[in-house]
Amino acid sequence: MVRFLLTAIAQLIANAVALLVANYFLDDMTLDASGFLTAVVVFTIAEVLFLPFFRQMALTRARALAGSTALVAALAALIVTDVLSDGLDIDGLSTWVVATLIVWAASLITTLLLPLLVFKSLRDDPQAQAQG
Repeated sequence: MVRFLLTAIAQLIANAVALLVANYFLDDMTLDASGFLTAVVVFTIAEVLFLPFFRQMALTRARALAGSTALVAALAALIVTDVLSDGLDIDGLSTWVVATLIVWAASLITTLLLPLLVFKSLRDDPQAQAQG
């Protein structure tokens, strides 16, 4: 249960960073401060639901596309978030494509780096070492 909770928190943080990065670089993407938390939660839930579905579809119907399922899930989650939340608005086809790529890449990088940074700070903390 603790592992699931930590994974969920890490995914929320990674997706928050990813949406902020995409918002910074894209003029036609608006991330509203008042709806930011809602947008992150909706995006994360949608992505968590879509990814296994798309991955299973790719594995059963087109194995060559299995690697792109995370991108498709990110796009689907962005669409759902744009429709269901007031915190995210994306305009224009090119913005949708680039936003998908940025969100996917930023989330991936954050997901990879977050445990390294957290564990490094815990490893360097003498109190954490004394308790562990």
